[in-house]
Amino acid sequence: MSEPRLVARDVHVKIGDTPILHGASMSVHAGELLAVVGPNGAGKSTFSRAVSGLQPMEQGDVCWGGIPLGELKGRKIARLRAFVPQRAPVPAGVTVREAVELGRSPHIKAFARPTRHDREAVEHALERTGTLEFAERRLTTLSGGELQRVQIAVGLAQEAPVLIADEPTSHLDLGATAIVARLLRRLADDGLSVILVVHDLALAAAIADTVVVMADGRTAATGKPDEVLTRERLSEVWRVDASLDERGALHVNWLGR
Repeated sequence: MSEPRLVARDVHVKIGDTPILHGASMSVHAGELLAVVGPNGAGKSTFSRAVSGLQPMEQGDVCWGGIPLGELKGRKIARLRAFVPQRAPVPAGVTVREAVELGRSPHIKAFARPTRHDREAVEHALERTGTLEFAERRLTTLSGGELQRVQIAVGLAQEAPVLIADEPTSHLDLGATAIVARLLRRLADDGLSVILVVHDLALAAAIADTVVVMADGRTAATGKPDEVLTRERLSEVWRVDASLDERGALHVNWLGR
């Protein structure tokens, strides 16, 4: 297997006086879809932001392509990872194409004009996400699912080898969730490294190569979905009687009987 594109070890984060992470680790390789799961408050989003350089760390080691995170600033880190936030701002009057063009910012120097390659990268990102058909529409006219695909297209336009998506399906209906899930799986199959922060365990089990389970600010388990999302671990981490069957369907004893 090739060298990992990201390695994060023993990451600690404190926000104010509150410890959020105290021992979180993960690594991701080319063509791998890694899902980060855990209960509310486990530190999933904080972890994704910390390894992205968007949240200061108290301690820990994070390397992108073998380069320590501390040596990567601004355009350098943006060329190695694209971060798709939970709730990106939706400015009025901006079209889909104009938003995706912003993804080229790490590659375009101040006052420089976009090159032919920049325009091709934007077009390719629109095509891959199925957003080209409404590229001239304004962001404010889009549905939640359409808007989420645009945010992924912005990330793809960066042409970074790793895409981090922080709960991209949290506010989507079933159909839109399926579209985003298939898109992320397809991107990984095409060689992109995808880190997906997600609450939906059935979705994680269905599309992820590797699952990182987080609990209480720590990495509780890492491995293939069927190896780590066991009945015992679901009970221990989520405090629920549940199991995943061989098809990845989640069965929950909702009433606890």
